[in-house]
Amino acid sequence: MNDLLRNIPSVTELLDAPAIKELAVSIHNDVVVESARIVLEKLRSDIRAQNIHEINHKDLIGEIVNQVSQAFYSPLKSCINATGIILHTGLGRAPLAAEAVQAMAAVGQGYSSVEINLQSGKRSQRVEAVEQKLLRLFGGEAAAVVNNNAGATMLALAALSTGKETIVSRGELVEIGGSFRMPDVMKMSQATLKEVGTTNKTRAIDYEDAISEQTAVLMKVHCSNYQITGFSQATSIEELVEVASRHEHIYVVDDIGSGALYDYSKFGILDEPLPAQSLESGADVVLFSGDKLLGGPQCGIILGSKQALERISKHPMMRALRLDKTILAALNATLDIYLSPAPAERIPVLQLLSESLESLRDRAEALAAKLNELAGISASTNEDITYLGGGSVPTQEIKTWTVAIHHDQLSDDRLSAALRSAEPAILGRIRQDEFHLDLRSVFSSQDQQIIQAMETLILN
Repeated sequence: MNDLLRNIPSVTELLDAPAIKELAVSIHNDVVVESARIVLEKLRSDIRAQNIHEINHKDLIGEIVNQVSQAFYSPLKSCINATGIILHTGLGRAPLAAEAVQAMAAVGQGYSSVEINLQSGKRSQRVEAVEQKLLRLFGGEAAAVVNNNAGATMLALAALSTGKETIVSRGELVEIGGSFRMPDVMKMSQATLKEVGTTNKTRAIDYEDAISEQTAVLMKVHCSNYQITGFSQATSIEELVEVASRHEHIYVVDDIGSGALYDYSKFGILDEPLPAQSLESGADVVLFSGDKLLGGPQCGIILGSKQALERISKHPMMRALRLDKTILAALNATLDIYLSPAPAERIPVLQLLSESLESLRDRAEALAAKLNELAGISASTNEDITYLGGGSVPTQEIKTWTVAIHHDQLSDDRLSAALRSAEPAILGRIRQDEFHLDLRSVFSSQDQQIIQAMETLILN
């Protein structure tokens, strides 16, 4: 053992190896040195534990190269979403339009007028980049934007209800994903949460009876990620506005979640609340996400009356939640598309939703035919259903076509794992003991990439 320890090469010796010298051309020397030290320390530990009885310099070089690779590894990769879930939270929800990506690059690569009015030369507010466009598209008197809709909820309640009561239906205290619960978000705003009604029924009179001198907000939360059916009743935003109108200094806040710009029934999505309708009904504040049905970047959009938005915009928490310049640029570019003709042809979410069932079938048949030409692969097509995802309309089915793939040597689980390791990664779904690629969430331009990934899989 002592002989082995004495024969351990030095870091300097290892750095002189041709493979390491080549690596050092593109990698900072400190990273390479640190990787070599980690490998040598592991070697010493293995020798002392008598797990190694000889030193192989070639293996050490390989381990250093692997260690350097680990230092640069990131789990954030480009993916092909073949799960069928268009707003897949794990895959980043809405893909961005090309114009939004270009706008991010243009603003991010240099300086930008994020808080300077170029006409007057004076300091401006970030929201000015998008406020008038938001108001033109959705309505309302003023707007604010923050980094996500949970932040929008917390900020709105902090500004309007800190130290006072926010009344909300017990049936609307949802968990919004990742174990983040609406009551917890509300409590962080330092508002006093006051529940009314029951899980399945809440009437306008329940809010009326709960109002006290401490009440500041009547809040409605859209239950986008679950649905109560049968013996149930919810209070409409119109009813809440009517209740609030009988009292002074009470705001009505409507958290509608997905933020549909117009009626999505032609895509098979029914009863999704619209910000414009809520504002027209008299809500003081409407909150929704930018990265769901709007198809933009992750952000929380706040619309409403000037009085309410002035309090929200001036709250100290606003600075902590404000948008970065690149996200603001992406949102601005997305809004520009909606203000132009044919947004469904340029917003990726709308492209995916609007593709006809016949087109999906033709693509599925063409893809299956190509895959059946590969050795050890059998593929078939199936008409199926999927869901929007992203905590939206969980019970509404969207028609789709899938390609079911069987590999002679790999189980469904192993095939799924192998495609997740492809470049780009491909994620499908296993249904009824078959691995499926659902084309509802796959862009037609990605079909060839799937074929190439399967060809590479066969060769390996």
